[in-house]
Amino acid sequence: MTSLTALAADLAAILPADGLSGTLVARVWRSDGIAGPAVVALREQGVFDLSAQFPTMSTLLERDDPAQAVSQAAGEHLCSVESLLANSRSGARNEALPWLLAPCDLQVVKAAGVTFAASLVERVIEEQAGGDASRAQSLRAQVNALLGERLSDIRPGSPQAMALKALLQQKGLWSQYLEVGIGPDAEVFTKAPVLASVGCGEDIGVRADSAWNNPEPEVVLAVNGRGQIVGATLGNDVNLRDIEGRSALLLGKAKDNNASCAIGPFIRLFDAGFSLDDVRRETVHLRVAGLDGYELRGINTMASISRDPSELVAQTLAAHQYPDGFMLFLGTLFAPIEDRDQPGSGFTHKLGDVVTIHSHWLGGLHNRVTHSETAAPWQFGLRAFINNLAARGLLKDGTL
Repeated sequence: MTSLTALAADLAAILPADGLSGTLVARVWRSDGIAGPAVVALREQGVFDLSAQFPTMSTLLERDDPAQAVSQAAGEHLCSVESLLANSRSGARNEALPWLLAPCDLQVVKAAGVTFAASLVERVIEEQAGGDASRAQSLRAQVNALLGERLSDIRPGSPQAMALKALLQQKGLWSQYLEVGIGPDAEVFTKAPVLASVGCGEDIGVRADSAWNNPEPEVVLAVNGRGQIVGATLGNDVNLRDIEGRSALLLGKAKDNNASCAIGPFIRLFDAGFSLDDVRRETVHLRVAGLDGYELRGINTMASISRDPSELVAQTLAAHQYPDGFMLFLGTLFAPIEDRDQPGSGFTHKLGDVVTIHSHWLGGLHNRVTHSETAAPWQFGLRAFINNLAARGLLKDGTL
């Protein structure tokens, strides 16, 4: 009950610092009539369903000016913002009332890794330790002694970066993580299947066989099918350090598990008061509160990113098309090294941890940790989604 109480209190801090003054769009589950997901706008007057105009979030983001399109759409009033937020926690909701979902639908969920120098060093340590947390502390001292602050000011792919690569190869320390961290090609992978992400208030999953894992607080860009960045949100790119540390070829098993990707609480669209430059300056704060009284705090400062967000989008688009758009996790500076239990054991999640990720412009994303194996199974896939839209009469002329 303690974790639910903490989560309920945290849900009051979902909105950004400027409240509802921005263009905030989300997805909610409606249970009245034919139950299904709805695209909504969060306004001072309440929560408004825009599904009649935009049956999917992807449809909305394809408009030439999504923020203007939202401002011109009246929508159907559903409830107050306060009641929506209060009803958006797993295990304590009234299922007759709307609750938040992940704000993306048809978009592919992509993620960029190793985009910050500090987390790059931790990836090298994971690899050198073979996924064994007990070896990380001594390896961290060795790696830091060699690298020091060298990585923080190096532009990936630059001559300076290639010179450092040659030095590290001579020292026998070159790593596949360093290749994507300071080499010309960014690491971009698929984090979750379409429609599989969980939203604010839902349980987030780590595998039961993982003994070394952590949250990854990140900014997530919303990119439309034409490659235009139209807004941003928050995300938790949960990382199983022991599994990925054994081999980078296990990245899929370390990253893509049931309920392992949280996005939300909403997408803040770019408008006159919010732009990509604000994303570049954003600081993302993390708090983990355990049932055992444990507390962990961290930050992810976007100004420290080694590749500009627009470059990461360009690399994602370099050899592939995303006609329905994509969501792109930008990576994190945060990598916890504090011991939670035994000295040298580092940090790992425990069941019931409440993870809060928040920032000035993007509000707060709140989730409670459970095992992927026991989290609510993902069952609402693309066939169910399209059939649901059709049953609700939202496929005008047979199109989205």
